[in-house]
Amino acid sequence: MKKISFYLLLVLAALLTACANSEKTVGDASAQKTAQSGKDVQKIIVGTGTQFPNICFLDDKGNLTGYDVELVRAIDEKLPEYEFEFKTMEFSNLLLSLETRKIDFIAHQMEVNNEREEKFLFNKEPYNVFPLKVTVNEKNNAIQSIEDLKGKNVSVSPTSNSAVFIEKYNKEHNLGANIVYSSGSVDVNNQLATGRIDAIITTPFAVRYYNESNEAQQKVVGDALLNSKVYFLLNKDEVKLQESLDEAIVELKNEGVVSELSKKWLGDDYTVDF
Repeated sequence: MKKISFYLLLVLAALLTACANSEKTVGDASAQKTAQSGKDVQKIIVGTGTQFPNICFLDDKGNLTGYDVELVRAIDEKLPEYEFEFKTMEFSNLLLSLETRKIDFIAHQMEVNNEREEKFLFNKEPYNVFPLKVTVNEKNNAIQSIEDLKGKNVSVSPTSNSAVFIEKYNKEHNLGANIVYSSGSVDVNNQLATGRIDAIITTPFAVRYYNESNEAQQKVVGDALLNSKVYFLLNKDEVKLQESLDEAIVELKNEGVVSELSKKWLGDDYTVDF
C-alpha cells in the first residue's frame, strides 16, 4: 500500500509540474508580445461607415472593406502597440460618437472645416485628396456647373463637407438652391435617377462606382468645388495617437502602399504628395 501511495504521489507531482509549466508558457507568450511592442497593446475603436462606395462599405459577402478601411488595417500592422477595431455607424453619428468617446478616431474621408477644427484634432499627414463636384443624371444637360443649381433640389448628407460647402455657398452667393438632406446613398441614387432631386455633390470615384455597380447613369459636371486633403479625426487630447498615425502613413506612402490602395479602390492615384 505504501508503495502504491508513493507512485501516486509521483504521478500527482508530475501533473502539477506539467500544469505549472503550461501556465508559465502562456504567461511567457503574453510577456513576449508585450516585450516586442515595448508596451501593453491598447485597443483603438475606429469609427467608419458602410455606405460610402469604395471608401468604407460592405462587399457582396457582407465584409467591411474599401480604401479607408484597408488603409487603417495597413496602419494597424505598422503599430504593434495598438489593436484597431472598427465600429460602423451612419455618417451623421460619427462626430457625436467621437465627442462622447465611443470611438477613438474617424476614418471616413474627413476634410478640414472650421467647425471640426474647433472641437477635434486632425492628424497632420493627409492620405487622400477629395475632389467634390456637382453630379447629375447623365441625361441632364441643363446643369453644367454650380451656378445652374438655382431653384434646383440638391441632396447632401447631414454634417458632411458637401453640406457645409453648399450651405455656405448658397448663403454667400445667393444661389437659391434647395438643399435636401439625404438618409442614405441608395435612396439618393434612386431620387437622382427618377428626377426627385436634380443634383448631388460627390466625388468622381463615387460616381464611377455607382455607374459600374448599379448602372446609376450619373456624370460629374463643371470644375471641382473643393479639392480638399483628407485626414483622420481624433479628440483634442489624442496627440500620441495622432503622431503614431502620421508616422505609419508616411512609411506606407514611402513604400507605395497608399498609392496602390488608392488606385485599387478609387480607380486613380488620389494620394497627396508629401
